[in-house]
Amino acid sequence: MCGFTVRAGASTETDADRFAAALALLTHRGPDETAVLTSGERVLMGFKRLSIIDVEGSHQPMRRGDDTDTERYTIVFNGEIYNYVELRDELVRVHGETFATRGDTEVILAAYKHWGPDVVHRLRGMFAFVVHDRVADLLFAARDPFGIKPLYWTQWDGSTWLASEKKALPGLGHPDLIDPEQVAHYATFQYTPEPATLHRHLHRLEAGHCAMFRPGAEPRPQRYFQPMFKPRPIDDEQRLHGEIQAALRDSVRIHMRSDVPVGALLSSGIDSTAVVALAREVNPNLLTFTAHFTDPGLYDELEVAAASAAALGVRSIPAPVSVEDVMAELPKIVWHLDDPVADPALVPLYFTAKKAAEYVTVALGGEGADEFFGGYTIYREPHSLKRLESLPHPAKGLLRKASAALPEGVKGKSFLERGTAELRERFVGNAKIFTGESKRRLLHRDVESFRAVTDPIWDESAHLDPTTRMQYLDLMTWMKGDILVKADRMSMAHSLEVRVPFLDRVVWEVASRIPVEHRLQGKQTKVAMRRAVASLVPPSIVERPKLGFPTPHRQWLAGAMFEWADQIMASSGCGHLLDLEYARGLLRDHRAGEADNARKVWAVMVFCLWYSQLDRPPFGFDRVRAPRTAAPVTGTGTAPQQHGPGHRGLTTAAA
Repeated sequence: MCGFTVRAGASTETDADRFAAALALLTHRGPDETAVLTSGERVLMGFKRLSIIDVEGSHQPMRRGDDTDTERYTIVFNGEIYNYVELRDELVRVHGETFATRGDTEVILAAYKHWGPDVVHRLRGMFAFVVHDRVADLLFAARDPFGIKPLYWTQWDGSTWLASEKKALPGLGHPDLIDPEQVAHYATFQYTPEPATLHRHLHRLEAGHCAMFRPGAEPRPQRYFQPMFKPRPIDDEQRLHGEIQAALRDSVRIHMRSDVPVGALLSSGIDSTAVVALAREVNPNLLTFTAHFTDPGLYDELEVAAASAAALGVRSIPAPVSVEDVMAELPKIVWHLDDPVADPALVPLYFTAKKAAEYVTVALGGEGADEFFGGYTIYREPHSLKRLESLPHPAKGLLRKASAALPEGVKGKSFLERGTAELRERFVGNAKIFTGESKRRLLHRDVESFRAVTDPIWDESAHLDPTTRMQYLDLMTWMKGDILVKADRMSMAHSLEVRVPFLDRVVWEVASRIPVEHRLQGKQTKVAMRRAVASLVPPSIVERPKLGFPTPHRQWLAGAMFEWADQIMASSGCGHLLDLEYARGLLRDHRAGEADNARKVWAVMVFCLWYSQLDRPPFGFDRVRAPRTAAPVTGTGTAPQQHGPGHRGLTTAAA
């Protein structure tokens, strides 16, 4: 796990300092080594390393030649390729390649030499990488199939820039470049959907995409992987469960490949518990880490997670979180996000990663299970609303008018609204914060519908049943825009690599075939997956309902956070984008108990924290001076090693 910055364009006298400043902002992603290489006459490639595989070797940026040029290819790579051992063996056996390192970076480079862009189809793992081909004078960039690792790009002042995080790209300190349309989408989704960002000129390479960057040409990202569900009848349920368990076991096994300690993040749910159960088969001394809310009277996952850890015979380590901690750290959390994500679950994940980083360099997580196997309770909605949806259109119209006349909060209002609306109108993914009149109030204006984002995805899934279509929408939006962003940013904030064994091609091949009746039955979700791991996890966890991360933001905003949140909104300076008086009124109503406005208020507060940092260093590199100790631009890629958190915990492997 690492961070990188690439700039391609005509050089100027200030480029080296600007580039070093950009790279310095990614130190949290890779505190162990820093190096910068020139490739050809116009390309700078910088790297921050978190050493995990082949700790003493595999330095980046890395070069590899071919018959025409001994330094033809240069790569920077963030992530892990879990099948690199098998790929290396194939390259040696079939192509006669030799390797100077024991890591996965050199394998990607050798594979690109032989397979070119098709290399992306051979990689099993999480990745974002950029290869510069000096002979062809092009940059090839690629991102993993499900979007686990980030990759941003822009064309600015005659140069092309690519980076692991948005903050290492130019132009963040220019508020006039903020895109109002994306602000509107943020208000609904609680994140900015790919490939956009909140800045017009800054983009994300989408999950499952690759792109060529050539001098003087616009890049044209190409999708190389589309995770489409292909459900089919099951004639042997036990065999299905065996296939799921075998795929998960294999995925966890290869996700445990590491030259540094590996732990696991453990909640009270079945996903992370299943990962821990399989990981302890590889390492019986596995350490697990769980968020613990210390303020009295709050729901807390620690007791259940600790009991699961004890039943599995692994050690449980709590990560304490108080409301004072949250107020102290939330501005920093938002800075790490690049663009705001208004998911309160960021908070416990941030503190859990912080605690885990004291002991290990790598941790396994349970992200992706809900999107793959049907874990969200809202996926039951097509069944529960079936009778309403079957009514004639005139009857549904009358019921919708009746629901509109009911006051907010009245029981049955939401049921009538959702049951009389088309699926693509009522479901926009797991989060739906501001819509309709509340969205117009917040943004001072009529705005483009969220359907500009969701309609193309609905159209792709027209052949599927309603529940599976909802699942596909979440896979293409919610998982990429929320779940994986928070997993990457909150872990890398502490130089911790989080690996997600559910999000694996082999697991996907099994999960994508499961018919809806084996995903949801009655009130139970993830049915097939639960039964597949029932023999591995404690019985109390198998039937435990989906809780998400139960963060007490409602209590915080009505209590200890009230004045702090109000002051953030009042002083943020983004009143031209949001109606902050309206938002502060929502906060007051929430405190008074007149309405549950917690999610709306949290979304506005997070946006305000983000906006207030735009014109203050060190948000973006164009407002940061290059550090005096920045690595020089060299031709070796082996700048002096800077030991940091990547080496912590080596003495605790047997704990």
